[in-house]
Amino acid sequence: MIASINVVIPRTKDAALATLAENAGKCTLLAGGTDLMVALEDGRFTSKLVVDLSRLTELRFVRRESDELVIGALATYTDLLRSPHVAQMAPELVLCAREVGAAAIQNRGTLAGSVANASPAGDPLPVLLARDAGIEVASVRGTRTILATQFFVGYRRTALAPDEMITAIRIPAPKVGERFYWRKVGTRRAQSIAKMVLALRATATNGTLQAIAIGVGCAGPTPLRTPKTEALVAGQRLDKMLIDEARRSLAAEVAPIDDLRSTAVYRRRVAGNVLATFLASLT
Repeated sequence: MIASINVVIPRTKDAALATLAENAGKCTLLAGGTDLMVALEDGRFTSKLVVDLSRLTELRFVRRESDELVIGALATYTDLLRSPHVAQMAPELVLCAREVGAAAIQNRGTLAGSVANASPAGDPLPVLLARDAGIEVASVRGTRTILATQFFVGYRRTALAPDEMITAIRIPAPKVGERFYWRKVGTRRAQSIAKMVLALRATATNGTLQAIAIGVGCAGPTPLRTPKTEALVAGQRLDKMLIDEARRSLAAEVAPIDDLRSTAVYRRRVAGNVLATFLASLT
């Protein structure tokens, strides 16, 4: 199988985009390869052309640009863990990066790769949803930014055109008073595929919740936001009655499934409990 796959290794972003344009819909991009290699080993990989992006050092960066944290498509999870910009501007992403597999996976795996993979169980994807992140993508036709809330369009499907690739992730700088929370629930404490993932962003003053954003993984065919629950609690004074109502609302709004790792009933209950714990911490 390996011998039947052609590999192209462009040296520049423009060269990579030209290859994509010439082979739109007929090739697979390789960044860290942590998902691709598993698919190859399992016999699920069918693409005949792989575009290896590993030489595109221009896309391996983490930096602050004005009011945004910008993470290049080739930045690894280890890069995120080592970056003072991430620690300052997206602390919940640091917590997430620590739990993305073992050190070997963190050294190779990329945030952009997780975004492109679009797994509903992807650890960092709820963070990007809760933070209203933008996914910067490029092709020979130009560059555009797609909101994370519009990027995941179906099970492992994205809004990327066949000739486009992710070039960066853009996360708005935190506003004064915002608090962030990320929680992954798995079978064990480390190196576990999630049963449920939540990322939360909120602003509260004197027990009143001004605003909240809720990103959830393992709760449907895509990672998702929960606008009904957000609208229920935003602008309200947090008390036990409202928190219990929010717990029930989130459990009803998500749409998890039964699978080998967990049940839909468990996932609904855990999602509600995690939200309730976060809201209680704001009172």
